[in-house]
Amino acid sequence: QVQLVESGGGLVQAGGSLRLSCAASRSIFSISSMGWYRQAPGKQRELVAVIRSGGGTNYADSVKGRFTISRDNTKATVYLQMNSLKPEDTAIYYCRQTGGLYDYWGQGTQVTVSS
Repeated sequence: QVQLVESGGGLVQAGGSLRLSCAASRSIFSISSMGWYRQAPGKQRELVAVIRSGGGTNYADSVKGRFTISRDNTKATVYLQMNSLKPEDTAIYYCRQTGGLYDYWGQGTQVTVSS
């Protein structure tokens, strides 16, 4: 059974930084698109950033210039470097691994940004 494990969440002051990590399924990692999503209380889950197998990336407008997604295929891990954090970034952050026939989610990690 595929298991994605997120880590790195926590409490940080506005303007601070956090780095999230997601350890994913190794056997299919290099051919997978990896994404970070978030869900704030009372809101729908939204895409934060995605990195495709070839390395191309896309970001939500709200995080462009502040967040950076990267991947290490040798470790089967995707990262989300979050800088200049704002209170509105507070949410549960989820990792997602997708391919043609599969779509896996992690359990999420809480990020709280205090003002």
